Amino acid sequence: MLLAGEDPIAVERAAQVLAEGGLVGLPTETVYGLGARADRDEAVAAIFTLKGRPSDHPLIVHLAEPGDAAGFAADWPPVAQRLAEAFWPGPLTLIVPRRPERAAAAAAGQGSIGLRCPAHPVARALLRAARERGVPGVAAPSANRFGRISPTRAEHVVEEFGDTLLVLDGGACPVGIESAIVDCTRGHPVLLRPGQLGRERLEAAAGEALREPDDEAPRASGTLEAHYAPRARLRLMPAPMLNTALQVLGPGEVKLALYSRTVRLPPGSRLRHKPMPLQADAAAHDLFADLREIDALGVDLIWVEEPPPDPAWDGVRDRLRRAAAAS
Repeated sequence: MLLAGEDPIAVERAAQVLAEGGLVGLPTETVYGLGARADRDEAVAAIFTLKGRPSDHPLIVHLAEPGDAAGFAADWPPVAQRLAEAFWPGPLTLIVPRRPERAAAAAAGQGSIGLRCPAHPVARALLRAARERGVPGVAAPSANRFGRISPTRAEHVVEEFGDTLLVLDGGACPVGIESAIVDCTRGHPVLLRPGQLGRERLEAAAGEALREPDDEAPRASGTLEAHYAPRARLRLMPAPMLNTALQVLGPGEVKLALYSRTVRLPPGSRLRHKPMPLQADAAAHDLFADLREIDALGVDLIWVEEPPPDPAWDGVRDRLRRAAAAS
């Protein structure tokens, strides 16, 4: 059931569904989420069931206001405070120690929990309306089948789950890839997943360098090696390799699509080609929608030009590498 996110009555209806333990599709500035009240483990369990997601893979809890983090966090490290002051509301998830009595299912049983205060006006309106009904936060992974391409438009959510799920339509997500995730549980900040917010900006706000993940890092949403995959097999290649591969490709190959910034199809090629935006923010915004469009062509293979090494492309590169690993 698709409802207009700018309609206050629709928002109130969705908030009531959450309060009663049901599921709602909601827009955020990153991707659309599949939400349930985070303080009821049975409600959160319905997310895992509908997505086909392993119950040991934690979810991110979305908050109406930054101050609501106190309801889930057993401790609030100074670096978490600095990052929240800089980027909340916004596309940043902070991993902090969890209150033992709160949100065990959403945290997949870990002693830490991922918290985010989204900036999307529809998400904020829904979270506030839900809070008025006693919902302290909403656990919301991306609203797609587990491991598949994340949704950035309301119709993507309907394609995934049908029209029985209540989905608030907030338009196309302005960022287009999931939030950056910073672990703040171990005395030094660790970047677990890149996003729109670049490392340089995060480090400036944190007041220290972000370390790389290690074996001690908590499990976090969207950090599995294989993720974000289309149905077609996706191969990520540097531009020179991709050019060579296209030149030697047999003329009968028609089940392949190209997604590239600088590489073009050879003259007379019958392959499908979807241009990748030249700028990192635009590429992030379009990435998942473009992959869904290409996948809908029914091709067997998608050849993708590897993004440039510029740090601005870290989020896009991360998603493409995980999509290729899933293939």
